[in-house]
This record gives sequence, structure tokens and C-alpha cells, in this order.
Amino acid sequence: MNYKAILTYDIEQLLTQPNAVLIDVRDEWEFEEFNVGGVNIPMPDIRAKRHLLTNYDHIVVVCANGVRSRIAVKDYGRAEELANKHFYHVEGGLLGFE
Repeated sequence: MNYKAILTYDIEQLLTQPNAVLIDVRDEWEFEEFNVGGVNIPMPDIRAKRHLLTNYDHIVVVCANGVRSRIAVKDYGRAEELANKHFYHVEGGLLGFE
């Protein structure tokens, strides 16, 4: 499994990497209420929309408190088509956003 736990202040730096994307796995209403950008792919849709990640090399996954993002990166890491990607899960989620 190729993922690393990061903190919220690491997000901006990681997104400067070539072919990087921020994926927010919270529900759509949560994303609409508050977000730090990126693409909203709610947890129930992560497998169906996995193909959206194939063009990226560095994938930062965030949620409210870090639980869903950890589950998502583990699921993504098992997908053969994403095996060569670098995943980052935001420890503590957006609750730790400063």
C-alpha cells in the first residue's frame, strides 16, 4: 500500500506537485458547506469514480476527521489501475484545518 498520512498544512505543498489532485470524500452537502477546493467524490462513489484518478500521480484525500479519507486511500491502494500512484490521507481531516 502506497499512502502517507499528512497534516492539513501539507496539502498546499503537495498540490504543487505535477499531476496532483485533492479529493474530498465527504458527502456533497458537507463539501458545499465548507471546502478547501479539490474534487468532491463522496465515499459511496469512490469505486464507481475511481477512473477519475488515473491521470494523477499524487492524490491527496481529505474528509471531516480523517476516518473516511484513510478508508478511501486503502481502497484506492488495492485497485490495480492505481497501483503506481502516491496517496496521501489528511490525518485529522478538515477539523484540523487552520
